[in-house]
Amino acid sequence: MSFSVIIPARYASSRLPAKALADIAGQPMIWHVYQNAKKSGAKRVVIATDDARIAEVCRAFGAEVYMTATTHQSGTDRVAEAARLMGLAVDEILVNVQGDEPLLPAHLIRQVAETLENQPQADMATACEAIQDWQSVFNPNHVKVVMDAQHFALYFSRAPIPFWRDGFTGTTIPNTPLSETEAYFRHIGIYAYRMGYLQQYTTFPVCALEQAEALEQLRVLFQGGKIVVTQTQGFIGIGVDTVDDLAKVRALMTATALV
Repeated sequence: MSFSVIIPARYASSRLPAKALADIAGQPMIWHVYQNAKKSGAKRVVIATDDARIAEVCRAFGAEVYMTATTHQSGTDRVAEAARLMGLAVDEILVNVQGDEPLLPAHLIRQVAETLENQPQADMATACEAIQDWQSVFNPNHVKVVMDAQHFALYFSRAPIPFWRDGFTGTTIPNTPLSETEAYFRHIGIYAYRMGYLQQYTTFPVCALEQAEALEQLRVLFQGGKIVVTQTQGFIGIGVDTVDDLAKVRALMTATALV
């Protein structure tokens, strides 16, 4: 199959400014994201940024870089502009790989692209993993997804969905082992789109569900779009949003290098 990867990367971040350039094992974080994307088999890997400092670093290690507007409200909007600048055809598949995912495995990038290619009814594809503990089910930073029998997303939420009527008491974490209930799945923030739908998606107005949950993929479901979800197994990395996240990634990289 043929697909491209676009990595949105901005300099400003309320919790960790300049994180795209943060040093991890002697290289900027964006370098690690780029290398993993290259290993996915994508025909093109592009970095989309609005900052000259990021662009300079990325071009120095050989990346194809597109400068995008500083006014974008989301990474998806930045990806959509870069895709237009790339001149992609309307049916081409592209994968949005976040610039703060230095440990995201290459096989997952390809898996999401293949999932979209193999499901012509889908407008988008994304990924999930089985949740192993109740703490994650109740953690609002771990987005949950519920799916139908064909693995299309029914809803995404920061709340524990599905709600276990006979097991939940307020916000108390159940004593029953998680394996004895219906499975819970954590959404992984990687997306594949066809070029035409991505451009259409960015014209949709923000909906109330998206505002309430702060989850932009709900805009797709609200507009009647279909998101197919592929389940992955094994370690899928740690997103870097805070100083603590960065420390964890650095420790993992060091431990891996020592093995």
